[in-house]
Amino acid sequence: MCPETKRARLSYRRAEEIFEYATRLLANPLARPEDIADLEGWTLHRLRHSALTHDAERGTSTPMLLARSRHASVRSLERYARPGVDAVAAHVAASDPAARRRG
Repeated sequence: MCPETKRARLSYRRAEEIFEYATRLLANPLARPEDIADLEGWTLHRLRHSALTHDAERGTSTPMLLARSRHASVRSLERYARPGVDAVAAHVAASDPAARRRG
């Protein structure tokens, strides 16, 4: 029970179950609602991966990503923070000297 609100806290396990169920149709956009029992949704861990990836794409520094993810090594962080092709292309374009001269 939360001392401030006097309400029961939601356990991680229960939050995971609710999130997974609530995202089943989002994760499977071609599925029909009546098939929801047979579908798999997203997990909180996947949500964590996505947040780290988006932070990396926005240029968040490696030390900050390590701190936010609570990883001890860059090697373990590599599995989570994987910028996509568009983010890499934008980064390259932004640091291209010829593009800066034109702009």
